[in-house]
Amino acid sequence: MAQLVSTPSVNASSSLLNPSSASKLKPSSIPSRFRGAQRREGKRSNGSSRSRVEAVASRISTLLPVSPDDLLKADEEFQKLKTVQQRGNESLSVWSNPNVRRKTKIVCTIGPSTNTREMIWKLAEAGMNVARLNMSHGDHASHQKVIDLVKEYNALCKDNVISIMLDTKGPEVRSGDLPQPINLVTGQEFTFTIKRGVSTDDSVSVNYDDFVNDVEAGDMLLVDGGMMSLMVKSKTKDDVKCEVVDGGELKSRRHLNVRGKSATLPSITEKDWDDIKFGVENKVDYYAVSFVKDADVVHELKEYLQSCDADIHVIVKIESADSIPNLHSIITASDGAMVARGDLGAELPIEEVPLLQEEIIGMCRSMGKAVIVATNMLESMITHPMPTRAEVSDIAIAVREGADAVMLSGETAHGKHPLKAVKVMHTVALRTEATLDGSEKPANLGHAFKNHMSEMFAYHATMMSNTLGTSTIVFTRTGFMAILLSHFRPSGTIFAFTDEERVRQRLALYQGVCPIYMQFSDDAEKTFAEALSYLQEHGMVKQGEEVALVQSGRQPIWRSQSTHNIQARASCGCCVGPVLSTIVEFWNIRAAKVAKAMATRLRLWYSSFAGNVEELMEIVNASNYLNCYELISFTRKAVENIAPEDAAVYFELRGSDREGD
Repeated sequence: MAQLVSTPSVNASSSLLNPSSASKLKPSSIPSRFRGAQRREGKRSNGSSRSRVEAVASRISTLLPVSPDDLLKADEEFQKLKTVQQRGNESLSVWSNPNVRRKTKIVCTIGPSTNTREMIWKLAEAGMNVARLNMSHGDHASHQKVIDLVKEYNALCKDNVISIMLDTKGPEVRSGDLPQPINLVTGQEFTFTIKRGVSTDDSVSVNYDDFVNDVEAGDMLLVDGGMMSLMVKSKTKDDVKCEVVDGGELKSRRHLNVRGKSATLPSITEKDWDDIKFGVENKVDYYAVSFVKDADVVHELKEYLQSCDADIHVIVKIESADSIPNLHSIITASDGAMVARGDLGAELPIEEVPLLQEEIIGMCRSMGKAVIVATNMLESMITHPMPTRAEVSDIAIAVREGADAVMLSGETAHGKHPLKAVKVMHTVALRTEATLDGSEKPANLGHAFKNHMSEMFAYHATMMSNTLGTSTIVFTRTGFMAILLSHFRPSGTIFAFTDEERVRQRLALYQGVCPIYMQFSDDAEKTFAEALSYLQEHGMVKQGEEVALVQSGRQPIWRSQSTHNIQARASCGCCVGPVLSTIVEFWNIRAAKVAKAMATRLRLWYSSFAGNVEELMEIVNASNYLNCYELISFTRKAVENIAPEDAAVYFELRGSDREGD
C-alpha cells in the first residue's frame, strides 16, 4: 500500500474562489440527497447561507488550488517561487554552513599538500564533501592515515560529513622514475623501453611489458594527459622509438596513452584487487574504478563486494576509448560515473570531450545515477593563487549540465593553494546554482523509474516542494529516498535524516543532499519535532518557515506496511493551514500500472471546508480513467459530512468535459 498525505499552504489571491463563482461551481454528480439538503438550507435563509459562504471563502485565502486554470490565474503568486535567483541570494544570509547552501558537491584528492589533520579539517570547513584517495600514488600506510583522519572528523563533527572515495590505479601505462625532469624538444628523438630502470636524456623505461606490442608506427603517443605528444617511428623487441611533436618537461611516472587505443591490460589489476581489499577493511564509501571498458568489470567487482558483505558503491571512470561504445551498459551496472576528462581527451580527439561530458551527464541523470566531472577544473591553481576565466566557466558549465559533483585532483593533492582552490570551486558553484531556472515540475528522468512507486512518489514530493518553495526533510534508513529526491533536483535543500552512519557518509556525494545523523524515536511526531529543532538550532531553516516532510517507503520507519508519506509543515512543528488532506490509496493494482496512472491521468483538486479536516479525507481510485487535479469519487460518509453551502462554492466534479476523459 502507498499513502500520500499532502498539506500544502501557499498564499494566493482570495479572488481565486469567491461567492460570486458559486453558480459556476455547482456540482452535477453529487448524490440527490446532498443536493436536496442544499435546496432546503437555501429556502431557510439565503442571507445566512451567503454570509457562511463569505466566511469560508475568506479562509480559502491561504490556499492555492492546483487546477491548470487556477495556476494561470495565480501567475503573480508563483513569480516569487520561480525566481531562483532571489532564493539563492536570500539563502546566503540565512545559512552559514557552505555545505548546506551549495548543492553541487566537491571531491578533493588528498595528497602531500593536504594529508595532515589540520589541512583535512580546513578543507572540510572550506567545502570538501568527498575525500579521494588516489591509489596511483602513495602506499597503504599513507592512505590509512588519511582514512583515520576523515573518520575522526566525521565522529567529531555532527553538522557535516565527508565521504571517502578510493580511486583505483587501473591498467595504467606510466613512464619510470627519473632523477630529474627531462626537457623534450620538438623534433627530438626519444625512446621508451620495457627494460627496467632505464633513465637517460633520450630514453626512459615504462611499467608495461606489452607496451611494444600495443603500438605501431604512426601512432600518436600522448604523455601526461596530452601535455606532450610523440609520434611512433619504429619499434624493436624492447624499444619504441619516437619523434617529439609537442615538447615539454617529462617528470617521473607520467601517464602514457596511445590516441584511439587502450592498453590490453585487465581493467582490474592485481594491485587494484589489493587496494580494493584495503578499502573493504576500512569501509570506504565509494570505489572509483579506472579504465572500465565494459559492464562485466562492474559486475565482477559488485559480486566480490557482495561476497564480502561490503556496502560500497561503485563509480565507473569513463576515460578510455573502449568504454564509449559500451557507455549505456557500463553506467546501468554502476552506481554512478566520473567523466575523467584527462585520459578521455588523450585517447579521443580533444574536441569530443565537451560533447561526451554532456552526453554522460545526461545519461546518468536519465538513469538516476550520480555523476562527477573531473580533471583540469582548476589546473592553473596548482601553482597560481587565482584561476583562469576559462576554468571558472568550466565549473559553471558542469553545474549547469547537472553534475552531482566536481572534482579537484592535483590542485589539492600537491598544489600550492589547495584551500583557495576549494573556496573558488565552492563560490563558483554556489553562484551558478543561484541563477539556474527553477521549475515547479521536475525534469523527467526518462525510462529508468516510470514503473516504480517510490520513484513516482519522489517525483510528486519534488513537485510539492517546488510549488511551495520549501526545503525537504526526508527520513531514511537506506538512503534510497534521499537519492531519488536528489535526482529529481528539487529547488530546496534535501535534509536527509538517517540513523545509519554509513548512509550518512554515502549521501554526502549527492547533489542537494545535506545528510544528518539522528536516532529515530518510536514516536514519529517526536522524531519530526527533533529534526525541525535541529535545523532551527543550526540556522538551516527559520522559525515558522515551511518544510516538506517525507518518509521513505521501501523500509518503513514507523509503519508495518510499506508506506509513503508527505506532509508540509511550518518549522514550528505544526501542520500548515486548514486545508484538505487527500489520501491516495492503491489497492490490488500493480506498481507499474499505478505509476502510469498517476503520471498521466490523476488530477487532484484541493479545497477547504469549515468542518473537521480529518472527516474530509477522501479516497481516490487510481485507475486509468482518472484525470489530474480531479477528485473523481468520494466516500459516502465524507460527502454526507460536507456542509451544503461549502460544497456549492468549493466543489466541482469534472468528468466528461475534457477530450480523452
